Amino acid sequence: MPETNSGILEIKNVNKSFGGLLAVNHVNLSVKKGELHALIGPNGAGKTTLLNLINGILHVSGGNILFNGQEITNLSPHRISHIGIARTLQITSLFPGLTVHENVWTAAQSRKKFFNPFLPARRWRDVQEKTEAMLELTGLKEKASLICSELSYGDQRILEMGIALSTEPKLLLLDEPTAGLNSQESMALVKKMRTMLSGQTIILVEHDMGVVMELADTISVLHYGSIIAEGPPAKIKENEEVKKVYLGTEDA
Repeated sequence: MPETNSGILEIKNVNKSFGGLLAVNHVNLSVKKGELHALIGPNGAGKTTLLNLINGILHVSGGNILFNGQEITNLSPHRISHIGIARTLQITSLFPGLTVHENVWTAAQSRKKFFNPFLPARRWRDVQEKTEAMLELTGLKEKASLICSELSYGDQRILEMGIALSTEPKLLLLDEPTAGLNSQESMALVKKMRTMLSGQTIILVEHDMGVVMELADTISVLHYGSIIAEGPPAKIKENEEVKKVYLGTEDA
């Protein structure tokens, strides 16, 4: 189904309540194809909750989510993944006992329509080619035989993105990719992300404002579950309300 004129992802008047707490409050959001759209805000603002609604981990209490013009509100995470939305988490979700190659290969083969458990893995040439290409893109080809737990935390983050990309997503949800990294490691990851994610449509949740300002095309600012500002990085940086509730720098 073709994308709508307004965006590849459309979030329309979406709410999520937990008992009496309205964690996501009448959110409207449009993400264009090829855009890196960042979500920022204080802890508890509803950023990760919104990602969980998009990829089906949580059910929407009200409103609609459309992807490529198709209603995906409250579909299962499995169905949403196969429609073309991939997700990374705040905490790495790798298979720690498998090698780097095996982790990427597992993700790449998950998109095959027909699975034959009796066919040797080496016969799946298309999957192997996709795996090799992703190892090249991530820069982890020389570490392909390492067990994941032997990688640095930064490389584990890169691998997790590579695994997500191996599923050929149309939209990638990144939840705090630099969490646990120091400033030097974060900037190294940003440099790698520019290469890996070029042209990819992304929603990024990130607390490191240096990373956000470096990568984002558009920023939406959440506060108590509502979007209080939206625009390019330069505009958000100068927004007085954003300075007050999030950036912590009010003009005298």
